[in-house]
Amino acid sequence: MPSPRLLLAGVLSIALSGCVSLGPKVPATLITITPDAVAPAGTTASGKLADALIVSEPETDRRLAVQRVAVQIDTTNVAYLKDAMFVERPSRLFRNLLVETLRAKGGRLVFDDTQTVANNGVRLSGQLREFGYDAASAAVLVRYDAMQERVGGTVTTRRFEASVPVAKAEAELIGPALNEAANKVAKDVADWVG
Repeated sequence: MPSPRLLLAGVLSIALSGCVSLGPKVPATLITITPDAVAPAGTTASGKLADALIVSEPETDRRLAVQRVAVQIDTTNVAYLKDAMFVERPSRLFRNLLVETLRAKGGRLVFDDTQTVANNGVRLSGQLREFGYDAASAAVLVRYDAMQERVGGTVTTRRFEASVPVAKAEAELIGPALNEAANKVAKDVADWVG
């Protein structure tokens, strides 16, 4: 008679053999956003915390609060791109892009809101209103409403937007177009922040 361990191993292997997957299905394409401008290795920045820029993850509505790529069908209907996902939520990808673009510009301490820093610097926050494909205009659209809050309470707001035409709603076309549009917005924000 086989040992109890051998029997248990056999039962477990039979039970697990019926499992198709132990996790969610991985999509054909994972999309990320990479900065056009990167601070080179060895770059340093120093200064007072009061002059530092703290970049917060933008707020989003529920449509963009997921890792799926939003497709705005018309004014009231939204779908998600088939066989593609972002590697992280769009708001986090965009925040990281902003931080790196601002650091590459140089001359200033730049932190993201996950780093432990005194809360007395200049804060850049806002709302990521669009970050996906717009079927009506056949283009990807990135729209960011930025808010810059300075020490002492002075607040300045500005809307930034970029679109890039895309022939078809396919991941291999939408990914690079979103990267281009997001980098254009990040560069414009960096110029505005100074």
